[in-house]
Amino acid sequence: MKKTIIALVCGLVSPLAFAQTSTTRTEETTTSTRPSTTTETTTSTTYETGTVTTYEPGKTIVVRGEQGPVSFALGTAARVVDAAGKVVTAPLRAGQRVRVYYTGPVEHRTVERVLVED
Repeated sequence: MKKTIIALVCGLVSPLAFAQTSTTRTEETTTSTRPSTTTETTTSTTYETGTVTTYEPGKTIVVRGEQGPVSFALGTAARVVDAAGKVVTAPLRAGQRVRVYYTGPVEHRTVERVLVED
């Protein structure tokens, strides 16, 4: 009788012991949609031609043109080049003819390059 009860208990428990468990994984993704706006900005490069009156490398250059002296702030991106496009390493001297290419309005002119004409 004990053998019969033990056999029945083992028969009932064994499927539970060897049963395969399944795992369900739920992934929730939230996406927010923002309205996209497209802004088109047009920049034009302007230049001023004249002679150098003062020059501080990496800081400012003052050029005397037809309408009087004009001051420009030189940033780190401004390049000083000659007519062949080669970078000029010597500092500019007073009296040299240059053409200063810049973008932006008068209050916020950004110098792109200074072309030494002579």
